Amino acid sequence: MQKAKNVKEFVERIDATKKVNPKDLSSDQDLTIAIMNLISIEEHLVFSGAKTGKNSFYDLIEDVREKRKNLMQKIIPSYEGEVWCISKHLLASSMRLMEVGTKQQSLGNKEQAYDLFNQAYDLYCLFWGLNMNMLDTADVKWIEDNVKDVKKLAAKVDAEMKVAEIPATKEPVGALAKMKTFVRKAVDCCIE
Repeated sequence: MQKAKNVKEFVERIDATKKVNPKDLSSDQDLTIAIMNLISIEEHLVFSGAKTGKNSFYDLIEDVREKRKNLMQKIIPSYEGEVWCISKHLLASSMRLMEVGTKQQSLGNKEQAYDLFNQAYDLYCLFWGLNMNMLDTADVKWIEDNVKDVKKLAAKVDAEMKVAEIPATKEPVGALAKMKTFVRKAVDCCIE
């Protein structure tokens, strides 16, 4: 290996060796949390404006939204179809489930909290799966909106989730289980 020319180049080489994927997911993970909070701020500005009757809250939304959009472009530079909006809603839903889980935990409802935290993480993994092209949209099929099909789909997802919880000696099965395993390995916020 060639000797680094300066400290900056040395640090860049070290950082490059830490990456599991060309995207620096540890840094991108921090960025997604910031984006989640900006989405929440947008929502709170709407509700504050409505509750107080002060348009000044509404006037702040545009600036916050622009900041959020600019940060999202760092993680999602190109996309097709509705991926941008889906991504935003996956992050927003994940954040909300975390908040509701935290409230349930503070009320002593630990099992409900754990369930909500796991659902939040599932959505967060879907976000990464979608934005790292780990989801094959050709496999996504329309399911008629009836109770029988929904129950069948729920049973399938439950079965896949149970497989994902089997000790690490077995390979995870199903798209969501594989994404969760990938995110666990690739997103390490402790690597700086």
